[in-house]
Order: sequence, then structure tokens, then C-alpha cells
Amino acid sequence: MIHCKNITKSFGDLQVLKGIDLSISQGEIVAIVGPSGAGKTTLIQILGTLDKPDSGEIFYGNTNINQVKDKELAAFRNKNIGFVFQFHQLLPEFTALENVMIPALIGNVKQSEAIRRGQEILDFLGLSERTEHKPAALSGGERQRVAVARALINHPTVIFADEPSGSLDTQNKAELHQLFFDLRNRFNQTFVIVTHDKDLAKLTDRIIPMRDGIIV
Repeated sequence: MIHCKNITKSFGDLQVLKGIDLSISQGEIVAIVGPSGAGKTTLIQILGTLDKPDSGEIFYGNTNINQVKDKELAAFRNKNIGFVFQFHQLLPEFTALENVMIPALIGNVKQSEAIRRGQEILDFLGLSERTEHKPAALSGGERQRVAVARALINHPTVIFADEPSGSLDTQNKAELHQLFFDLRNRFNQTFVIVTHDKDLAKLTDRIIPMRDGIIV
């Protein structure tokens, strides 16, 4: 589903990625692990089209991302890619449902359909009673589930998660980890997860270890 070949990336004199080859299959849950500075976050930012490599190619199916123009790339990202970050990045002035709807509205989905989708996903995630609550009124675990719902709203090809459980306590962390597998079982959802959490990494289909800008 996703294939990248010889991805390199430098920031000034620092070469962060030194030739990455990687393939990820539909419905796979993979963990990218390694010490700080290994290049993990840079890699998923490039795979998620948030940044561009210095060299190499990235394919989503038959689509070569390198050949997609910037305006079209934003639309491609909105439709095909979801993101979950360590700190949920919810907009504090909006309700849970409004936060979840944002990517759909950006993608020109009708408001009524965005509401339907958002409510359906929040209900599946056990948040049907929290849709009108703003982030400040939600627990840490609830906020992160809202972030997952937002990532799911456009039925993306893949969700990239960067330390998604890093700010959660033990119980909420376990619940979030289980949620990823429930979503894979229900929707055949693909996840690429950067994590330092060994327990989460052990649960995934495949562990991709990185060190010094390469896969080891």
C-alpha cells in the first residue's frame, strides 16, 4: 500500500535520514522505535506528506507523491492520511464533535454528512455522551480518543501516530492501545506508530527499529 525508496533528509549539515526503504501493507499496525534523534518523527512527517525528502520516492498505491503538486497534495493528505499526536492538538473553543468534523469540512463534505460521520465515530469510541463537551471538560483519555476520531473522519488510508499514548496514565494508555486494534479489526485501518512504549510496540504486527537515520 505504502512504499518508500531511498528516502534521505538533511537539516543543514545534519543528515537525519540516510536512505530509508520501507513498505507498509493495508491493515497493518507497525511500530517505529528507536532512541531520540534516530529520525522516527522526521520519517513519518515525510511519509505523511507534511515534509518533503531531499531524495527518494514515496508511493501510495500507484500514486507517486513526489509528482503531486502542493495544492493537490493538501487534498490528497486530507482524504488519505490521518494524524494523532502525543498532545491531542484539539481546538479549545470547539466541542468534541466540532473538532472531529474539521477535516471533513475542509474536504468539502456537507455539514450534515460531517455531523453524521462524527457522531457515528464518537459513538463507536464510547464518547456519545461527550460530543458537546469542549476539550477542557474532557479527561486526557477522552481528548485523545477525540483526536483519533478526528483522524478517522475521512476514512483515511493510513493513520500516523507520534507517541500517541505518551501523555496518558496507565489505564488510558492501555485503552488507547486496544482501540487501535479494535479499529483495525472493524475497519481494516492501517496504523504507523512512533513510540517509546515497549508494551505497545510488542502488540503491533511489526517493529521497525531505527538508529542514526537508518532502519536497523
